[in-house]
Amino acid sequence: MGRLLAGGMAALLLVAGGLFWWQGRADNAPVPQLASAPPPPTEVEALPEGDPDAVGEAPPMPGEASPQSREEKRFARYDRNRDGFITRVEMMGSRTKAFKALDKDGDNLLSFEEWAVATSDRFGAADANRDGKLTPEEFAATAPKRTAKPKCKC
Repeated sequence: MGRLLAGGMAALLLVAGGLFWWQGRADNAPVPQLASAPPPPTEVEALPEGDPDAVGEAPPMPGEASPQSREEKRFARYDRNRDGFITRVEMMGSRTKAFKALDKDGDNLLSFEEWAVATSDRFGAADANRDGKLTPEEFAATAPKRTAKPKCKC
């Protein structure tokens, strides 16, 4: 009996030691540093004067914006506090409006009944001829509506 108790205590000590070691490693990860803004100019430079009668010279072109990949832009949308990491709360934050629309009683729990009513209402709205069946055209009406990107007002 003593050997069984000693073995159990040794297993618990090993698990506790492993947890402490694992937590210690997680806290020692280096934090990424954000790029700092360039220092403000110390003196005001005069603008170069051009000859309005000169025909052959093209005006100077503006600087190019730094290109971000599609994934970098998507990551930046989710990373609300701009710390370089996406937490679970930041990831789920984009779905809270849709969840609250389904949660009719406001208890932050989505019951089967709440989901079933929303699904039934969606089916009823899509069934245009009220025959209890969705044709491919009626089903296509249930797809989420894509909004067009606003055009640049440059």
